[in-house]
Amino acid sequence: MNNKFASFNEFLATQSVQVPILSFLLNLILAAILGYLLSKIYVKYGKALSNRKRFSSIFVILAMTTMVIITIVKSSLALSLGLVGALSIVRFRAAIKDPEELAYLFLTIGIGLGLGADQVAITLIGFCTIICVIWLNKTKKTTSDFYNLFLTISSQKASSVDFSIIMNILKKHCEGLSLRRLDESGENIEATYVIDIDSFERFEQCRTDIHKYSPDINITFLDNRGID
Repeated sequence: MNNKFASFNEFLATQSVQVPILSFLLNLILAAILGYLLSKIYVKYGKALSNRKRFSSIFVILAMTTMVIITIVKSSLALSLGLVGALSIVRFRAAIKDPEELAYLFLTIGIGLGLGADQVAITLIGFCTIICVIWLNKTKKTTSDFYNLFLTISSQKASSVDFSIIMNILKKHCEGLSLRRLDESGENIEATYVIDIDSFERFEQCRTDIHKYSPDINITFLDNRGID
């Protein structure tokens, strides 16, 4: 039994591989560049309602950190086993409010994983391909007259507002409709929606019909792309 433990310890000790410093530095710089480019792409083409500039500021650090960890871990089986133990203790509880944020985080981590494994060509090909898909998807959607809006309806006369009627008006003009929040305090009431409208004419007609129903209603439209 002692011989088996000795052999296993010797195996772990001999698994360490010296990482070339020049290759490590080049991959680290490349991870920073790709993370920076991804952050700019996310700010420009992202659609999340959160502060995209602030969220994307972590991409460079995340890509570089992941690359460093993978580079160190791959050089030693003992370190890889230690990493599993460390991750079982440390739990990340980041609040991801939009699936798009999660997709960009995975892409950032993927950059670090690929470069940490010294798979530079595969990482670059995958990164460029995904960016092309993002660009084509954005171009396809912007060529059509389509609006994704953040709508807030409020009134200081809650008793005179029937939100079932407002919902029917919105359903009449909107391709997509989602109630996100409803606040009521005394006579003050406020409802928040995310709506999709396929033309500016229907947007104007929707606004007009709501005001016809009740002139006391205050309406705020905000383009999701305008939130940075």
